Amino acid sequence: MAENHNELVASLRRNYQSATLDISDVTSDPVKQFDIWFKNALESELLEPNAMILSTVSSEGVPSARTVLLKGFDGGGFTFFTNYESQKGREIGANPNVSLLFLWLELERQVRINGKAVKLSELESYNYFKSRPADSRIGAWASKQSSTVPGRVYLEMKFAEYKKKFGDTEIPLPPFWGGYRVIPEKIEFWQGRPNRLHDRILYTKTGKDWKIERLSP
Repeated sequence: MAENHNELVASLRRNYQSATLDISDVTSDPVKQFDIWFKNALESELLEPNAMILSTVSSEGVPSARTVLLKGFDGGGFTFFTNYESQKGREIGANPNVSLLFLWLELERQVRINGKAVKLSELESYNYFKSRPADSRIGAWASKQSSTVPGRVYLEMKFAEYKKKFGDTEIPLPPFWGGYRVIPEKIEFWQGRPNRLHDRILYTKTGKDWKIERLSP
């Protein structure tokens, strides 16, 4: 049975041919280029276009990857929010070098970002936190992210406990929760092409400027 599955998996393939990408097509600023592609993803009504895979590395050199949501981007970097005491938070504390990956299959595109993650200010974290629905804010208090729990009932009990505690009062920013900004050092734009000869355009930070190169697929 496993061999049959392997044959099926090995035979899966798609010949990408929806678009092209060349150095002459992109802007001199990778964040502006990302903005163009992100708007394309929004206009295409993709499911969770801001979903990105965040990869971190522990102090022992062991990599971990998980999906988080992009919550903002500008010339300063790409932001997301989490529990600072989670696995990702602890690993960023030990090693701030991270990577982000956006995969927009329907557009046959990927964006890879390598850089360093730095904490946002408490004010920036609070301003985003207060924009979340009340139950999401309570959920941040109720979840000791990445820790072992006895079951779903335990989580629901913690949620109910904090919901009762805060009542109709303002829900404060947890001291263990906030945002990170990933300051990019490399950004690669990948466009699927026929015969696996994909287009790859890489931006590398050099001082205040960006060097732009085409990579072999």
